Amino acid sequence: MNSFLVVGIIISIVWYFYFKTKQFRTDLPIRKKWYAAKSGICMGTFVFLFGLNYLFLFPDTITYIVVGLFLVLGGYMAFHNFKASKHYGQFVQEEWELNQ
Repeated sequence: MNSFLVVGIIISIVWYFYFKTKQFRTDLPIRKKWYAAKSGICMGTFVFLFGLNYLFLFPDTITYIVVGLFLVLGGYMAFHNFKASKHYGQFVQEEWELNQ
């Protein structure tokens, strides 16, 4: 189980850096927000999976409190940015056609 979580953590942080790089390299404002939301999804996933991994490594009372915060924060970040990504995703193609 721990190895699956570690692979998920690594994949989510790599995708986070990928989308942040795309965000910095684009000139279109809606596309910047779209990439920022996608990177936020990856960061939320990273925090969520990191909390789960921490729970399996160190089962203790203090750990449960910290893991609870990580799970809530990571889940909120991923959910909020998923909604933002869906919202901005509607306008990406339209913005691209207007700026050609």
